[in-house]
Amino acid sequence: MTTVGLTGYGRYFPDETITGEEIAEENGIPEEVVREKMGITEKHVCPPDEDHVTDMCVAAAEDALADAEIGAEELDLVLYHGSEYKDYVVWSAAANVVERLGAETAYATESHTLCASAPIAVRQAKAQLQVDHVDAALLVAASREEDLIDYGNDRSSFMFNFGSGASAMVLESDPGERCRATVHESAAVTDGSFSEDVIMPAGGSLEPPSEETVAERRHYLDVPDPDGMKERLEPVSLPNYLEVVDTALERSGRTRADVDFVSITHMKRSFHDLVFEELGLDPATDGYYLDEYGHVQSADQIIALEKGRQAGLLEAGDLVCFLAAGTGYTWSATVLTWQG
Repeated sequence: MTTVGLTGYGRYFPDETITGEEIAEENGIPEEVVREKMGITEKHVCPPDEDHVTDMCVAAAEDALADAEIGAEELDLVLYHGSEYKDYVVWSAAANVVERLGAETAYATESHTLCASAPIAVRQAKAQLQVDHVDAALLVAASREEDLIDYGNDRSSFMFNFGSGASAMVLESDPGERCRATVHESAAVTDGSFSEDVIMPAGGSLEPPSEETVAERRHYLDVPDPDGMKERLEPVSLPNYLEVVDTALERSGRTRADVDFVSITHMKRSFHDLVFEELGLDPATDGYYLDEYGHVQSADQIIALEKGRQAGLLEAGDLVCFLAAGTGYTWSATVLTWQG
């Protein structure tokens, strides 16, 4: 079987930031709640007229290609797995990235599983690298969904952590000595009963945009029944996180005892720590909490990986798990061995 490796990665963040204190002022909630419960000290945000999704993807991709020591002309595939809120609606960000990078031999495609996308995108790219005429794939993701948050709407408060930024990964078949991490197996599970719990009420075919929908602020993300969603989500979220980890590990011939580092979606600090404790891991040393970035959709996994590397939390041979969840609701995991 062909070995697939992560040979390079990159990140990008807009210069502008908003602090936990400023978020608290926007909503009127105590700053301590934003910092300690929601886990946000600050996050990056995009100016209205720059740092669009493709701009951020191209910047992250250029860093990833340099890290992998390959040129854009060597790519066979560019896969966009970031936010569906992008430069234009009903539009291929991946194709735009291909053009701007000069990846003339690559084909473009997209994969959308919301915030659960990163482990699934790695899984999809790995499958193509093993069986298709694809030797090098670029995975790009970006989000500026902070634009879609109404800080005056308490129903959407669990999304106040949404920040902006981008990530990129280069995956290659049989990468040899340039391998940063060997990709193993993945798992995912979906509970579609949550499919309408987080929505943007207007803008789709059910409620096309109009002067009225704009005036009524119906183009922001909303949670129609936050108490009901919380009541139904609490019993299943932790078990589903653990299920996808255990299944991905089993498929990789590993167990929880082998895991050294988890790159996980940003979430409230208490639940983040609980997931680590259930896995038998120390959240302070076996992962990285993204309180200075917030939740950057499916870029979280690469952001946490690089911060962990910078902090000296990763060593060659460590088993890493990319772990994520996205509204809908889907939970996903992919296992890798860090090579350094």
